[in-house]
Amino acid sequence: MERYSARLVATALCCACTMPVMAQTWPTKAVRIVVPFPPGGGTDIQARLLSKVFQQDLGQNFLVDNRTGAGGMIAAQLTVDAPPDGYTLLFTSGSISVATTLYASRIKFNVHTDLVPVSWLSTTPLVLSLHPSIPVKSVKELIALARQKQSLFTAGGNDVGSTAQLSAEMFNQMAGLKTPVVTYRGGGPAVIALISGEISYLFATAPSIMPHLKSGKAKAIAVTTERRSPALPDLPTMTSIFPEFVSDNWYAMYFPKNTPRPIVDRMNAAIKKGLDSPDVKAFMVREALESVASSPEELTAKFNRDAARYAQVIKAANIKVQ
Repeated sequence: MERYSARLVATALCCACTMPVMAQTWPTKAVRIVVPFPPGGGTDIQARLLSKVFQQDLGQNFLVDNRTGAGGMIAAQLTVDAPPDGYTLLFTSGSISVATTLYASRIKFNVHTDLVPVSWLSTTPLVLSLHPSIPVKSVKELIALARQKQSLFTAGGNDVGSTAQLSAEMFNQMAGLKTPVVTYRGGGPAVIALISGEISYLFATAPSIMPHLKSGKAKAIAVTTERRSPALPDLPTMTSIFPEFVSDNWYAMYFPKNTPRPIVDRMNAAIKKGLDSPDVKAFMVREALESVASSPEELTAKFNRDAARYAQVIKAANIKVQ
């Protein structure tokens, strides 16, 4: 019995000594960044920029792997199923905070326990963007015209359960509209639908819509954050019309459950360093993003707040996945 106990103690000490060493040597091969949405959206754009910064800092390739579908849950499931060795990262948007309600009967994992939070990286307003042919210049004018010609209006959403879709449904609920909300397979396709005239308006992520605002292929009339965006200072907030209308989109990274904390901490430090690089700083300002670089615990708190808020919207709109 004493020998058995001694072996247990030795094993525990060995593991305790090995974990810091793992953090010091990790990564020793390429790291996969799983992105739940197609190329061109806000999540993908940031992932590709950050992958270059991480590679320079940590000396290994960070490869973006786009795995779309189910509001981001296909990518999340792939991450949950990956070995907890630090070589699979989920880089997702705030839409993951919707999963606990919208996909509760379908997902085979627990968002709260099967993913290890690394960092809340950045946040951005959703931008209420219109096709240029819509003859309005403000939210109040949009509401008035949509009520008058309701059958001619269609809103868009990035995916079922995305913050873009839920923002459009919040708009319906608060403005008393019944505008249909058509969902696509990510921010890129939704923006293409907007600039082609397939939909009338879209609560677009700032990185995906900014180039089209500059080119005149789309126009914007409001942002969804509590305060005005430094990148779009002339746009009023939705809270100036509806005090409860807050729906920022945020981006975060997760490892699979049981990933050693030293690896989580090293990745967290790499994120903070990367967000402080000149190229990333310039990108954030240009694309109306704000760096956060949180602790894992702060990411958990953000997730919990948004999950509760969006659950109410989903219930009121009776949103269901097909």
